[in-house]
Amino acid sequence: MSIVEKAGGHKAILAIIVAALGYFVDIYDLVLFSIVRVPSLTGLGYTSDHELKYYGEILLSFQMAGMLLGGILWGILGDKRGRLSVLFGSIFLYSLANLLNGIIPNTNEDILLNEINLYAALRLIAGIGLAGELGAGITLVSELMPKETRGYGTMIVAGTGILGAILAALIGDLLNWRWAYIIGGLMGFALLIMRIGVYESGMFDKIKEETSVKKGAFIHLFTSKGRFVRFSASIMIGLPLWFVVGNLVTFSREYGMNLGALDEINPGYAILFTYLGLAIGDFVSGGLSQYFKTRKKTVFAFLTLNLITIIVYLNSREQSLTYYYTLFTILGFMNGYWAVFVTIAAEQFGTNLRATVATAVPNFVRGAVVPINTTFSFIASLFVSDKTDLTGMIPAAYIIAAVVFIIAFAGLALLQETHGKDLNYLEQI
Repeated sequence: MSIVEKAGGHKAILAIIVAALGYFVDIYDLVLFSIVRVPSLTGLGYTSDHELKYYGEILLSFQMAGMLLGGILWGILGDKRGRLSVLFGSIFLYSLANLLNGIIPNTNEDILLNEINLYAALRLIAGIGLAGELGAGITLVSELMPKETRGYGTMIVAGTGILGAILAALIGDLLNWRWAYIIGGLMGFALLIMRIGVYESGMFDKIKEETSVKKGAFIHLFTSKGRFVRFSASIMIGLPLWFVVGNLVTFSREYGMNLGALDEINPGYAILFTYLGLAIGDFVSGGLSQYFKTRKKTVFAFLTLNLITIIVYLNSREQSLTYYYTLFTILGFMNGYWAVFVTIAAEQFGTNLRATVATAVPNFVRGAVVPINTTFSFIASLFVSDKTDLTGMIPAAYIIAAVVFIIAFAGLALLQETHGKDLNYLEQI
C-alpha cells in the first residue's frame, strides 16, 4: 500500500497540507503578542515594568477571551455549515485583525479610541478568528484519514503549525512590531488562495442535509453526564500547556528578574525556544501514541515530565541566558503532547458534535489563561505589600502549577482510550 493510500488518498493529503499551513499562520499570530508585548507597549508610550506587565496581562486576556468566544462560535458553525467554511472564515478574520493591529495610531487623546482600547479590541477580534482554524483542521483531517493512521495526520498538522511561533519570534526580533503584525495578516490572506481544491469531510457531507440530525448543538454537551464528563476532561488535560505558554513563558522576562538571571531574558527568544521544543514534542508524542497505540499513556508520560521541568525552572536561580533558553526548549518539548491532546478531543464525540468539541476544547484551554493569570496575580499580591513588587510571582507559580496539574491528571483518568476508534457515528441527542 502506497503512502497516499495509507493517508486516505489525495483529498486527505491536501487537507493535511492546508490545515498544517493554516495552523502555522494561526500560531504565528497567536504568539505574536507575547513576542512583541514589550516593544509594542513601549512604542505606544508605556515603559515602566509595572505598566508592561499590567497592560500585557489585559491585552493577553482580551485575546484569550476572544478565543473562548470564537471556540464556541466556530465549533457550532463547523458542525452546522461544514469544516471548510470555518477553516477559511477564521483565517480571514484573524488576518484582517492583525493587519489593522499593525497600524494602530499613537494617540491617547480620545478616551474611547486611545491606543490601548484599540489594541484590546483588535486582540479580541483576532482571538475570535484564531479560535477556529485548529479545530476545523483537526476535525477535517481526522475524518478524511483511516482510523489506523489518522494520528500521523493530526501530528503533522500540529507539529508543523507550532513552527509558526519560531517565525514569529524571528520576525518580531528583526522587524518593527507593526510590520510583524502586518506580515502575519498578509500570510493569512495568501493562505486563502490555497483553499482551491480542498474537499469537505465525507462524514459531514452524509449528514449535512439530514434535518433530523441535531448538529452543532453546543448546549447538549451539558445535558448528558457522559458528554459533559468527556468534554470537561478533554479541557482539563490541556490546562498545563497554556499555564506554561501563557504565564511562565509569556512573562519570562519578569521571572528572570525574580530568579536573578545573569542577563535579561528576551520573551521573543523564550517563545522561539519553547515552540521549537513544542514542535519536536508534537512529532514525538504523536509518533509514540501511534507506535504504542495509546493516547492516554503518552499524555500521562508528558504531563509527568512537564511538572518536573517546571519545578526545575522555578528553582533555576542566577543562571545564564543559554541555560534558560535551553530550559525553555526542554519545557516546550514536555508540553509537546498538544498534538495528542487535540486528537483526543476530536475522537471523543460523534460527527454531529465533533467540530464543536474539537474547536471549543483547545480554545477553552487557551481561554483558561484569563482566570489562571487573574488568580495568579491575586495570589502573587498576597506575598507583597506593593503592587509594583513582582517577587510574589515565584510562590504564586508553584500554587497555580499544583492546581492545574492535579486537574489535568484527574481529567486524564476520566477519559477513555480512543486510539483506532471508528469516528463514523453520531451523538444521540
